[in-house]
Amino acid sequence: MAASDPRTFKDSAYTQLAALGKALGSPVRVELLELLAQAPRTVEALAAPVQQSVANTSQHLQVLKRAGLVRATRDGQHIVYALAGPAVGRLLAQLHAVGAAHDPALRQLTRDFFADPAGLEPLDAAGLQARLAAGDVILIDVRPEREYAAGHLPGARSIPLALLEARLGDLPPGQAIIAYCRGPFCTFSAEAVRRLRALGYDARRADVSVQEAGLTGACA
Repeated sequence: MAASDPRTFKDSAYTQLAALGKALGSPVRVELLELLAQAPRTVEALAAPVQQSVANTSQHLQVLKRAGLVRATRDGQHIVYALAGPAVGRLLAQLHAVGAAHDPALRQLTRDFFADPAGLEPLDAAGLQARLAAGDVILIDVRPEREYAAGHLPGARSIPLALLEARLGDLPPGQAIIAYCRGPFCTFSAEAVRRLRALGYDARRADVSVQEAGLTGACA
């Protein structure tokens, strides 16, 4: 078979890339990918967090599946969705990074939401690494336990937000605490920090995610 014309090849290749971008052109689908970056889930388990019906959630997942961003497997009577591979998690992390670097409206929106008299400005990856290297902090993962089990930052303790007060005995008094969750738009860590500070703990949040650390889909 003769080689394709270069222009035809380029048009076809960029059409495929544009289709990939189109699959990301929905806030619901981006949030679904972010949830799946934490752990595989059924349609039913995904519908409630994104506040969509099961039918609408299923339609969004089909778009992502056709774009090659997610895969589906059957588990008994349920269909379980997961990211198609680690590269999709890295794509999400890069999307966050590009938005933070080049979208002033997104930066302002994030600052306004997390603005707090006590200060909830996050530690970035470099700041978190420095504090961990100093050995003077406890790192806690406040996501649900199934997400922690699917992948977490090295050295992190699992203390889900819903169990925070019940697990205070796991936090030595007088030691600084850093909480993280799903990334820069996740509010679990901010809520955990607010609660811990109200109880007298020295607490800060980090906006580092497991996909940023390259741990998507694998236990740390």
